Amino acid sequence: MRFTDERLSLTHPYSRHLRGHGREDATEEEPDGPTCPGPLIVVSNRQPYRHEYADDTPAVADSATGGAEMETLEADDDAVTVDEPTGGLTAGLDPVLRHANGTWIAWGDGDADFAVADGDNCVSVPPSHESYTLRRIDLSDEAVDSYYYGFSNQVLWPICHGFPDLVSDRDDYVEWYRTVNDRFAAAVETHASADSVVWLQDYHLGLAPRTIRDAVPDTVTVAQFWHIPWPSPEVLAECPVAEELLEGLLGNDLLGFHVDSYVDTFLASINRLLPSAAVDPNRNIVRYDGWETRVVATPMGIDAETYDRNARTADDDRLSSLFDALGVSDGNAIGLGVDRLDYTKGIPERLAAVERFFERNPAWRGEFTFVQKATPSRTEIPTYQRYGDHVRREVERINDRFATDDWRPIAYTESYLEAETLSALYRRADVMVVSPLVDGMNLVAQEYVASSVDRDGTLLLSDRVGAHERLGSHALSIDPADTEGVATRIEEAVSMPRQERRRRMDELRSRVFENDIESWMSTQFDWIQRVRDVTDVDANGTDDSSNSGTDHDVHGHTPSL
Repeated sequence: MRFTDERLSLTHPYSRHLRGHGREDATEEEPDGPTCPGPLIVVSNRQPYRHEYADDTPAVADSATGGAEMETLEADDDAVTVDEPTGGLTAGLDPVLRHANGTWIAWGDGDADFAVADGDNCVSVPPSHESYTLRRIDLSDEAVDSYYYGFSNQVLWPICHGFPDLVSDRDDYVEWYRTVNDRFAAAVETHASADSVVWLQDYHLGLAPRTIRDAVPDTVTVAQFWHIPWPSPEVLAECPVAEELLEGLLGNDLLGFHVDSYVDTFLASINRLLPSAAVDPNRNIVRYDGWETRVVATPMGIDAETYDRNARTADDDRLSSLFDALGVSDGNAIGLGVDRLDYTKGIPERLAAVERFFERNPAWRGEFTFVQKATPSRTEIPTYQRYGDHVRREVERINDRFATDDWRPIAYTESYLEAETLSALYRRADVMVVSPLVDGMNLVAQEYVASSVDRDGTLLLSDRVGAHERLGSHALSIDPADTEGVATRIEEAVSMPRQERRRRMDELRSRVFENDIESWMSTQFDWIQRVRDVTDVDANGTDDSSNSGTDHDVHGHTPSL
């Protein structure tokens, strides 16, 4: 369905991408979208729909922006609310599952989840138009503490992001990680048919692919996308189960990362830590224990059309109310940061650069306000508690140093922002600073670009995030640890001629819209189809695609690794 906002004519440079998947466009027909080449089973830690009793406060989404739409229904005479996906991978996959009548397996973390499920812990979703099966995994508090908050986020997360000093040494964490991965794998075995496609998501399920592979027919395709960075072999060696993790991931037929550098470090890790595996560096294939795994780089996009639409249609009162609450003058130039409170995001370093900007540019005091939206994350973990406290102290210190009676240099909020309000804030921001110390992809940069419908903002982008490979040449590239350098880039951004700002933003928007979430999923399914088509591997590792002479990827390029 074509987007029909009167401000967006067919001459809009991205009109061919704006198809309008909002709920106002929904019909009783199944939504269109990328088509999986077999019965689809998605496996993830987080679920697409959460059922909560109405008198409870839903858990905050563990993302930079958070939030979900809600629907109310009844269960055993008690009102139940349903949190529904509004963005990111979950929202992107939801229409695919609807179209495929597939199965989604995930941890059931809502307090009413199992009250509405059947005896097999399954429920049909979405509530308003039941189209696919959500199979929930029931985890005890101890399992969640040790598998999720423990091994996933106090071992794998710091290792993959290059912070080995923050790794926990508790032995029970890895035991629970194994146990929970086995439970997910058992659920997959229950639901898989001979031609199923099992698509696992992220680092929470690093051991499950091998267990699944050993339990299901060889005709089942097992794929996984690893959404966070892959570390160097030296850092990975700090993981207490590094070899077991690699063996687990090599149970996949297809393993995806965001960018080529992560593919490089993964293959290097195999060579160093799992020498019994055979790596074909020309085709990015690993052979291990009688199985072959293709490793690919496919940068993830966002639902760009929704951010564009929200930015164009957002009520001006939303932003005015937010600015009033934060004490921001609507006439000021606006800088913006949007992040989870996570030590990988480089928020204190960013605040130091903002402070340096005001030191060097006193004329901008009172004229420029930096808005920092921070979402509390993993607050059960002491490292995250300390990090949040440190960020808040830095904000207070800088404001105490520069604030006047009617102006503060930094407007800080941890409040939830609705999607429309966030897009309006993105649209209003003159300077967006995306400066993680390391990040797998960073979707916030793309969200800002998609929301910049006036083409008048400037993106400052860390050279340590996956998004930099695609967007860095048209953003202002920054080293997030270089205080002086980031301050200089802020100066460049606020003084950049309008023509240059628009030229850069036009290029950025073109890249974001042409490589959106739908395009990314189509690429995943193209690769899955490719590995399904490989029917014969000879002793030299030649598959039936070699008849074409050169091993081309799905876009016709020759892999360079």
